[in-house]
Amino acid sequence: MQTRRVAPTNSFIEFKKAEIEQSIPDRFEKIVCMYPERVAIKTENHVLTYAELNAAANRVARAILAQRGRGSEPVALLLERGAPMIAGILGVLKAGKIYVPLDPASPPSRLTFMLADSQAGLIVSDNTNLSFSREIADHPYERINVDEVDANISTGNLALSIFPDAIAWILYTSGTTGDPKGVFQNHRNVLHLIMRYTNRARVTRDDRIGLVRSFSVNGGTLHTFGALLNGAQIVPFGLKHQGMTKLAHWLIDEQITLCSFSPTILRHLVETLRRGETLPNLRVILFSGEPLYRKDLELCRAYFSENSLFINSLGTTEASNACDLVIDGKTQIQGEIVPCGYPTTDMKILLLDDNKKEVDANQIGEIAIKSQYLTLGYWQRPDLTVAKFLRGPGAERIYLTGDLGRRLADGCLVHLGRKDFQVKIRGHRVEVAEVEAALLGSETIEEAVVVAREDRAGDPCLVAYVVPSVQPWPTVSAVRRVLAQKLPDYMIPSSFVMMEALPLTPNSKVDRRALPEPSTIRPSLDAPFVPPRTPVEQLLSGIWTEVLGLDRVGIHDNFLDLGGNSLLAARVISRILAALHVDLPMRSLFDAPTIAEMAAVIACNQGDKVDRSDLFHVLTEMESLSDEEAQRFLAEEESSRGHHKE
Repeated sequence: MQTRRVAPTNSFIEFKKAEIEQSIPDRFEKIVCMYPERVAIKTENHVLTYAELNAAANRVARAILAQRGRGSEPVALLLERGAPMIAGILGVLKAGKIYVPLDPASPPSRLTFMLADSQAGLIVSDNTNLSFSREIADHPYERINVDEVDANISTGNLALSIFPDAIAWILYTSGTTGDPKGVFQNHRNVLHLIMRYTNRARVTRDDRIGLVRSFSVNGGTLHTFGALLNGAQIVPFGLKHQGMTKLAHWLIDEQITLCSFSPTILRHLVETLRRGETLPNLRVILFSGEPLYRKDLELCRAYFSENSLFINSLGTTEASNACDLVIDGKTQIQGEIVPCGYPTTDMKILLLDDNKKEVDANQIGEIAIKSQYLTLGYWQRPDLTVAKFLRGPGAERIYLTGDLGRRLADGCLVHLGRKDFQVKIRGHRVEVAEVEAALLGSETIEEAVVVAREDRAGDPCLVAYVVPSVQPWPTVSAVRRVLAQKLPDYMIPSSFVMMEALPLTPNSKVDRRALPEPSTIRPSLDAPFVPPRTPVEQLLSGIWTEVLGLDRVGIHDNFLDLGGNSLLAARVISRILAALHVDLPMRSLFDAPTIAEMAAVIACNQGDKVDRSDLFHVLTEMESLSDEEAQRFLAEEESSRGHHKE
């Protein structure tokens, strides 16, 4: 299999290897000089040109220097997605500091750990998160509120000497010890990453790059700098808040030309498209974070432009975009899994056995990445750095990914999953040891094992097998509340299986293969089961049971407690739109997370008028009710409404 070349556009300027020998601010300021009046970032609340973004970043940088003085040190950023966050990142770098992005949506205990572990002495925040920054602080921190930075501070460039080998960032990923681990990187290696990204996707000043991922993860940083260091426009989209149903229209309305999705997001995106609706402006779509399947490419070819190119890549925070495969309409994929492709510039892929020796052709081995542009290591964890990074010849080092793979005859790499128990959930890397550690931290749980399985839609999800230490057993609602205080939502298992004991192998280890499939029976919740009372509640109950894969759902059951997540919420909202012609924001399901509450929201959006013919059709066709049952429900609904009005 041969990789396809991304066709250059007229405005493409190659990112030269020599240009990595500078700092990120140096490169950005050169772009500002070239395109001062071009729009750099567009959000719901801000539209900033390159000159305006540079001025905002310079004010932040001077505020930091006035408070902390010169010298490299970590600075935490706790800001909402958008222009202030990007100005904050650039401001920290311009001040010669190390930025540590914190996602306000993460659990407070996780952010508290990251603050302490990074040894940040300063928190840059805004009006929205200033009080929250005090809640997560385990000791007094200095603070800067970007919304109150003196507008009279000079906006000129600082002209500080920042060397290419200076540390630029610390990004935190899931950790095997139960705590996140910080991955840190220097300016030179970040620019090398942007060079690979730019030249592979042929990024130009005319591109409008959609940012779906968080700034606190490697993918978010990659696309942000991929835009701003090339004169392109970055357009963030808050998937969690705005919802999957609005993603397609955002891509069309904003004329996004380049975007990165996990395969899971792709599948749910396509599901929201109406028949005949396409995404004509996307010229390059990048996939990473999860296995990409041949059927996913078939979806792409059905809904994207015939000239669109797809790039499937393998990379980690430690060695981003180390291997990729460019796919066009003529690329033939053998087998069901789309390969990860071939090494990118200055990256080498090795397959090693347990003795760290290269395996023979056609054999499976651990994927190791060899390069002089890998991450510098794990912050404050020299032991882990030594364990995961081997010394290579000269300046090269070898990163042991823990992933398994094999090569095709022409050298193309096929990814075969994790060597350990690290998994990908909705594009996020999760080490189940961290989830297990959080479960075992509860006084009500004696043993816990977490595994990844496929849900009804074929998407990966976490299932927790729990042996309680108390009687009566804790409800799923109670266990989820404990985890929500420690873990981000994507790390909270979708299903919980309560067991008397975990199955063991002959040598007394947990037999993961013997763990049962999660039951379709409604789990034990805080709320007692109450059946639907009205046709709308009956309809919603049917949608929820289908999407969640349960035998029944009560009208007071919480969507999240039943295993719901943002992607499943998108399915629910999409089905409500199809059945009742009510277009609800996805956030409404999290604000009104029960059937009873959602029915009330629907009534308000319909002006308390329900189309009788639509409901009759839905109840008989989708819910498999007899005509008599449907008529009875409709009559009861009308009677109830009449009584309420009286």
